[in-house]
Amino acid sequence: MYKNRMKVEFPNNSDNERFARTVAAAFVLELDPTVDELSEIKTAISEAVTNAIIHGYDKADGIVTMEGTIFDDTVEFVISDNGVGIPDIRRAREPLFTGKPEMERSGMGFTIMETFMDSIDVESEVGRGTRITMTKKLK
Repeated sequence: MYKNRMKVEFPNNSDNERFARTVAAAFVLELDPTVDELSEIKTAISEAVTNAIIHGYDKADGIVTMEGTIFDDTVEFVISDNGVGIPDIRRAREPLFTGKPEMERSGMGFTIMETFMDSIDVESEVGRGTRITMTKKLK
């Protein structure tokens, strides 16, 4: 059973990455996170939302959805888009791989998410979109 839930949708505008970080930070405050935990969550959210904005719709307009659920001392965030999808998830999760080398992307988004969250699950279907589920237990 969950303690709290939220869901927000926003256009895939790069300014909304900051909005998503702020919403995620405010949502987890009821768990009284440490400064480090809050920073890690915000960074992971930033990476997932940035991936949806930059890669999800490939310059087309679209909607990014962020859902959050609190279970006791654990928070789960789901970031999803209905965009182009990821053709090879395993390759996309490799450190330094980027699908947009012309944009000088570092290719570290999934690695950063995996470093700062306890678990990350990526589901994607070409032409239908991507769903990233991340969880973190707060101390």
